[in-house]
Amino acid sequence: MNRMNYFLNGLAACAFIVLFSQCAGKADNQAVAEPAPTNNTELSGIKIAYVEIDTLLARYNFCIDLNEAMVKKSENVRLTLNQKANALNKEKQDFQKKVENNAFLSQERAQQEYNRLLKLEQDLQDLGTKLQNGLLEENNKNSLQFRDSINAFLNEYNKTHGYSLIFSNTGFDNLLYADQAFNITKEVVDGLNARYAPKK
Repeated sequence: MNRMNYFLNGLAACAFIVLFSQCAGKADNQAVAEPAPTNNTELSGIKIAYVEIDTLLARYNFCIDLNEAMVKKSENVRLTLNQKANALNKEKQDFQKKVENNAFLSQERAQQEYNRLLKLEQDLQDLGTKLQNGLLEENNKNSLQFRDSINAFLNEYNKTHGYSLIFSNTGFDNLLYADQAFNITKEVVDGLNARYAPKK
């Protein structure tokens, strides 16, 4: 997402430099002033817009479904690990009681049980790492699907709308101020939701 932001910011900077140089050139040449553009989203033939990413994340049904699925999976992982950790703690407590009561037939047998519990603890840590890595991988995959769906939609959307630049805006990350006439968030969210068919 950051890479895309940098790319878009770079494009915007180039566009404004071009606009500035065009304006400066006209002032030097004292050319006849052209009438102001009638549409305030167009500047010297460059048509720009922005999408509020926070709103998109909150209202795009695909994103909502992905988040709900990830929350459920995270909760399942947490419950699984907690159940196994509780069972292991009970076994450790039982072992401690047996050691205190000299319930083992030999020191060797106590050591075997201790080693078994250590292995169970290591196995639980390995399982936790594996499950957390699985969640991270799935989250990365979901992020790619989310971005691909937006890019595919914007490519199609822009065939009829003809924007030169579409910015993404998150809070004050990219735009400190922009006229609402440049905001196409609702159109984009509505279009994305119209295309999205949730999996049964």
